[in-house]
Amino acid sequence: MKLLIRLVSLAFAVFIFTDPACAAEFKNIGASPAILYDAPSIRGQKLFIAPHGMPVEVVINYGAWSKVRDLTGDLSWIESRQLSERKNIVVRTLNAKIRANADESADVLFSADKGVLLELVDTVIPGWVRVKHADGATGFVRQNDVWGV
Repeated sequence: MKLLIRLVSLAFAVFIFTDPACAAEFKNIGASPAILYDAPSIRGQKLFIAPHGMPVEVVINYGAWSKVRDLTGDLSWIESRQLSERKNIVVRTLNAKIRANADESADVLFSADKGVLLELVDTVIPGWVRVKHADGATGFVRQNDVWGV
């Protein structure tokens, strides 16, 4: 009976986390770089040191730990206290165009290469994201060109 309950619970969890209606929760690595582990423990193997501001998708929370996914799809664990609210997104395509308006025909203000962090300003217009570069320039980029939204 216990095995049946566990299987049903597991199936429900898989359904919940694969349901497209469930919105992804994105956060950023906090004020200082953080160690990502292979297990929810500081005794786990250290996999990576994530830089300040790096966006991650929170897959699940487990006590004081969060299992996160990065831009490449890799999964790891981080102490939840080392995460901050989402502020940054990352360019995932080559030469993403940041435009003056949320329109393909709008003037290109600047381009951002793959891996560049941009500050998320807002996501009001479907399919577009308003962003700010570290140098202060702002504009709109297609949502498909960035990760972390």
